[in-house]
Amino acid sequence: MSINGLIGKKIGMTQLFAQDGKVVPVTILKAGPCVVVQRKTSDRDGYEAVQLGLVEFVKEKNVSKPMQGHFKKADVESLRFLREFRVLGDAGEMKVGDRVLAEHFEVSEIIDVVGTSKGRGFQGNIKRHGQR
Repeated sequence: MSINGLIGKKIGMTQLFAQDGKVVPVTILKAGPCVVVQRKTSDRDGYEAVQLGLVEFVKEKNVSKPMQGHFKKADVESLRFLREFRVLGDAGEMKVGDRVLAEHFEVSEIIDVVGTSKGRGFQGNIKRHGQR
């Protein structure tokens, strides 16, 4: 099983002190656990991928009826975030309902982090463009 991503959530920021006394800013992430909701195959969809969902409590009334059916078909609880990740190599061992954890990645492995800003609504020129 080799996927190139995992869904996580930013918890906050902190700082660590290096051996030489320098302060290093650190972002704390809750990476996973994720569950496989759907498998895309090259026979049916034209490419190999898995759809992962972040295991996080969400009220049933806040999930649309089509998404409730999608989760019921996969026999998983309602999930807040769904993302699709390409599968590298053989996807035969990944099945719907399997959990994917951060332990599937190596310690020295390079990862890309993609985030979404929280949005700031309508701003005036001073704040939007950093003027003084």
